[in-house]
Amino acid sequence: MIDAPSPSPLSPDAAPPPQRGKFNFWRWFWLGTIPVSLVWVWHDFYVPANHIAWVRDYAPAQQLAAHSGRPIILFFTGKWCVPCRIMKRGVWADKQVEAAVKAGFISEMIDLDDPSAAETVRRFQVRGTPTTIITDPQGKVLERVEGGMDRTDFLNLIGKPHPSVALRAP
Repeated sequence: MIDAPSPSPLSPDAAPPPQRGKFNFWRWFWLGTIPVSLVWVWHDFYVPANHIAWVRDYAPAQQLAAHSGRPIILFFTGKWCVPCRIMKRGVWADKQVEAAVKAGFISEMIDLDDPSAAETVRRFQVRGTPTTIITDPQGKVLERVEGGMDRTDFLNLIGKPHPSVALRAP
């Protein structure tokens, strides 16, 4: 007797094996975690550009301040400093801050890791970042804030009157 051939598992007439409702936790975990992590890292390290004219060294900043009669803002920072990046993003890139600083101050951003800035760091006894110091043209400290600030605090800081600074038209 000849038996009819049995259907092979690969034949088109064969029914597919039943699918189990298997949830792949790790696949979905990584598909969710990686994009969220990338956005978080971008947010922590992204610093938008600002259009403030930063002076590169303290001596030229002091000469410009003496010539214009404007105070100097010294912003001590570091490439590794996350609170500094937050301040650069939330304060220095703000249009209102930018306009106020351009109108009334000579500004210098000082990297603590830069060997050429060691004398300025020593002179103003900066021990951490971010540190913001406002001086008169002669170098006398008028205001000093150690640690980060938000936009409102910074605008209040630079809005304080300083009687020792005689503003004159350039």
